[in-house]
Amino acid sequence: MPRKTKDEAMTFEQALARLEEIVGTMESGEPGLDQMIAAFEEGAGLVKFCNERLDAIEKRIEVLVRRGDRDEAEPFRPPAEGAAPEG
Repeated sequence: MPRKTKDEAMTFEQALARLEEIVGTMESGEPGLDQMIAAFEEGAGLVKFCNERLDAIEKRIEVLVRRGDRDEAEPFRPPAEGAAPEG
């Protein structure tokens, strides 16, 4: 898979696919130490990118709530860690 330049936008799916390629290559044990370090650094950047995209998308998600006779949107608020799920 060709690598994207900084000027080209990478999608979440492309970043995840590249990350999976990197993991597969590293797990094979074929690359040398220098290649492994470079792959690790690229992978760390991709993980950061994916986490940032997921955080941004989570903030955009809205939940429709029925209030009386109409639906209203309110921001999604995930349950606190360790809390039992509602429903």
